[in-house]
Amino acid sequence: MLEHLKVAIIHEWLVDYSGSERVLEQILNLFPHADLYAVVDFLPSGSRGFIQNKSVQTSFIQQLPFAKSNFRSYLPFMAIAIEQFDLSEYDLVISSSHAVAKGVITSPDQLHIAYVHSPIRYAWDLQHQYLREAGLEQGIRSWLTRWILHQIRLWDIRTANGVDYFIANSQFIARRVQKIYRRSSRVIYPPVDVENFELNPEIEREDFYLTAARFVPYKKIDLIVEAFSQMGDRRLIVIGEGKGAAKLKQMATPNITFLPYQPPAKLKEYMQRSRAFVFAAIEDFGITLVEAQACGTPIIALGKGGAKETVNVETGVLFPEQTVASLIEAIQKFEQSSFQAQTIRNHALDFAPQRFRQELGAFTTQAWQAFSQSNK
Repeated sequence: MLEHLKVAIIHEWLVDYSGSERVLEQILNLFPHADLYAVVDFLPSGSRGFIQNKSVQTSFIQQLPFAKSNFRSYLPFMAIAIEQFDLSEYDLVISSSHAVAKGVITSPDQLHIAYVHSPIRYAWDLQHQYLREAGLEQGIRSWLTRWILHQIRLWDIRTANGVDYFIANSQFIARRVQKIYRRSSRVIYPPVDVENFELNPEIEREDFYLTAARFVPYKKIDLIVEAFSQMGDRRLIVIGEGKGAAKLKQMATPNITFLPYQPPAKLKEYMQRSRAFVFAAIEDFGITLVEAQACGTPIIALGKGGAKETVNVETGVLFPEQTVASLIEAIQKFEQSSFQAQTIRNHALDFAPQRFRQELGAFTTQAWQAFSQSNK
C-alpha cells in the first residue's frame, strides 16, 4: 500500500553511526525509495552505507563557518533551518527527531509521523544539568543561553501540532512526550544488531565486570568507579573516552582498568567474557544494554529510564537509586543469583531489526489508511 507514496525522511544531523542512525538505517530499509534530509551531512565517503549512499538535502547550516567541527553551536538557528525544507511534493514525511527534525512544515494533505528519540533534552527536564555541565549557571552568557532555551521550548511545543502521529522509542520517552506535548504516542523500540552481538559458548566468562560509555557526567561512570574502589576484590574494566578521563583514573583503585574506545567487534568480545555489564545512567532506551544481553551477559543497571523496559528478573539486577550504596547492594545481590546465558540472549532477540521494521511498517500502513479516510 505504501509503495506508491512519495516519502521524505528527515534526520537531525549525519556525522556518525550512533543510536538514532541505527533507527534511520532501518527506516531507509523499509522505505528505500525515500529522499533524505538533514540539517548537516558530514558523513565520510566510506561511512555512507547505512544511508544506502543516498545524496542528502541539507540546510544552510552546512555552509556556515566551522560547521563541520562545531555544528551544535548553531542550535539557535536549527529551528529556522529545518523549516526551510520544501517538502510539498511528498505524501508521507517521517522525522527521526531528538532535537528539531519534527519541526518540518507539512500541509494538511501530507501525513507526518515523528519517531521521537527524545524531546530536546537540554531544553526541557535536563536544562539545569546542561547549564551546570557547561559552566553556564551564572553571568550574561548563562542568561542568554536560558533565553535561547526558552525560545526553543516555545518553538518545540508549537511544532508538535504539525505532527499527525508520534512514535516513542520507549515507554519512558512516551511519558516525556505526554508531559511536554500532551500527545499520546505508540512505542516502537529501536532496532539492535543482535546478530552481531552473539552468544559464544566457546568463550569462558572471566572474573571481571564491564562498563562502557562516553565519559560525560550523566553516564555516571564516576559512581561505578567509586563503587568498585570500595570493593577492591572485584575487577572492573571501563571502556570509554572523554573529558572526565583524568578525574576518573585519579579516583580508581588498582582493581579498575581503563581502556580507550573499542570497535564493536572488540567491545563484543569484552561483553562475552565479562561476569556482568554495569550501567548507572538514566537512558532513553539504552542500546548497549541490549547488545550485552544479546551476548548472554547479565546486566546490573539503574532501574530507571529505558533499563526498566529492557532488563527483567531473568536477565539482570536493577538497583533503585543512583548511589554508590545502592549499586554495591545490587552487585552483592547479583553474586547471590544465577542467570542463564541463553535465556538472556532470547530476551535480547525481541529487539531485532526485523521486529522494528515489521512494527513500523504496520503502524505506518494503519496511519496512512486512517489519514486517507479522514481526508476523503
